[in-house]
Amino acid sequence: MGDPDNQPERVWDEYQWERFLQQQDRKTEHYMELLEKYMDHPDRDQIIAREMGWGHLMDGAEEDWLEEADAQLASELGLDAEDETQPETEENMGDFEMHPLYQASFGLTVWIDQLFDELGDLQNHPAAVKLATQSAIASAKLAAALSDDDIDEIGMTIAYLKRALKAVSNAMDAAVMLRSEITLSKDRFAVLNSRLFQIRDGIIALMGEYRTEWRRRYGNH
Repeated sequence: MGDPDNQPERVWDEYQWERFLQQQDRKTEHYMELLEKYMDHPDRDQIIAREMGWGHLMDGAEEDWLEEADAQLASELGLDAEDETQPETEENMGDFEMHPLYQASFGLTVWIDQLFDELGDLQNHPAAVKLATQSAIASAKLAAALSDDDIDEIGMTIAYLKRALKAVSNAMDAAVMLRSEITLSKDRFAVLNSRLFQIRDGIIALMGEYRTEWRRRYGNH
């Protein structure tokens, strides 16, 4: 993938992909901040288009603006807008859903939801929210990392794995904090900790495999 206009033949490494993903994160955050800030403003669409640098959308028809803006944001994030809106079927489901590491991560999010249901209302508990959120983020980043069936972009895969690893580490911190603040049995905490460590270790091992493959293909490039 990379930037086909500037470097059509160059393969991006994990660090270039990380910088790219950080830029897209900032664009997404800026867009959401603008949307929240100007939600009720009569000139909301024009203001957001101007602030995002989407001048070509400013004169568009009102009813088409949001659809065009979504397509523009998807384009800047390197996503296929049409693919993003397709319903999930057996034909277009990614192989990542069959990967043991993704299954372990997704299973953890389900287990955490069930645990919170049993423990009571933790909706506004900071550590609980962080644990659930970071676990879900880890699962999403793993899906992104493992969705490249042909492993064409190893650098991108590693970059997403690093983001999944960071989310799991944050979830582990939240789990420790949660246990210190609520009544959580030793056995349940042991299960939670074990599952988090399993995912963390799996990500680290997978990153090692992809980095080995990168060196095999590209050497020090």
